[in-house]
Amino acid sequence: MTERQSMTRLGTVRGAGRAVPEHTERQAPGWPTVILRVAGSGLLIATAAIHLDLYLTGYRTIPTIGWLFLLQVIAAFGLAVAVLAIPRRLVIPNRLAAVAGAGFALATFGGYLLSVWIGLFGFKEVRTGAGITAGLVEVAAFVALAALALAPAPAETAADRAAAAPARFPTQIPPKTARAAGMTTAGLAVAALVLLGLVETGASAAAPAATGTGLTTATIGGSTVLTNAKGFTLYSFAPDTPATSKCYGSCAAYWPPVTGSPAAAAGLPGTVGTIKRSDGSAQLTYNGHPLYTYIGDSAPGQAKGNNLNLNGGLWHEVRVSP
Repeated sequence: MTERQSMTRLGTVRGAGRAVPEHTERQAPGWPTVILRVAGSGLLIATAAIHLDLYLTGYRTIPTIGWLFLLQVIAAFGLAVAVLAIPRRLVIPNRLAAVAGAGFALATFGGYLLSVWIGLFGFKEVRTGAGITAGLVEVAAFVALAALALAPAPAETAADRAAAAPARFPTQIPPKTARAAGMTTAGLAVAALVLLGLVETGASAAAPAATGTGLTTATIGGSTVLTNAKGFTLYSFAPDTPATSKCYGSCAAYWPPVTGSPAAAAGLPGTVGTIKRSDGSAQLTYNGHPLYTYIGDSAPGQAKGNNLNLNGGLWHEVRVSP
């Protein structure tokens, strides 16, 4: 019994000794990769939240742009979940989710630049703090997710390596390819930031306020509406009061207030007056409604802002009754 027990103990010790190297060869999760996953997912959620807020506060009423915003929100949330939830050991799905997220962030950023620069689907953005923040978030998401896509695969044990076939792309990315891709990612990020700066510098912080000289009327869509001297439709904002405008900041960038002297064309029915804005300028009113133009109207005779729910309230063309 003694000899048998000694042999048993010896075998146990040897077995334990053999197990130790295998255990120590398994490495703890790579924290840089975990940080990239959390950061990339969080940044995608942030850009989705920004677009969701814009969609709910009025962009849903803009043709084409509205449903594109909704699609962006759904896609961003879905990709964020995929990046965060796919196990790291599933190397190929993990990389594909990261690549899709990086491409999505870059495409969304490109769409924003186009909308500020030349307009997109008939809608033109103006320079706002929220827009700049969204652009920076999208560039950061692209960088984090691209780095995640290029991160090394999880370490394997000696037994796993012996049993498995040699890993190939994209499970293992060759160092030269990873370096080249990393340099390309860095170059794209720098180029994106430069373009953002150039476009935002060239964009108007706010459209110039329209003057009130020569207020008149025009027939647009079968209705007689109030226009400025250049024939652009004038709008009222539902939250306003006869003595106060509620449209400032980014709101006034999209809906420039009509300022100037209360001059009106001969025979115009109704009462033209003014209220004082916070900057001291005089904004025109018509029958107690402060007046605005809309940046989306690119030519006289348009009324693209009518019935839009943007910047905290409904906008209506100002109709004139004979």
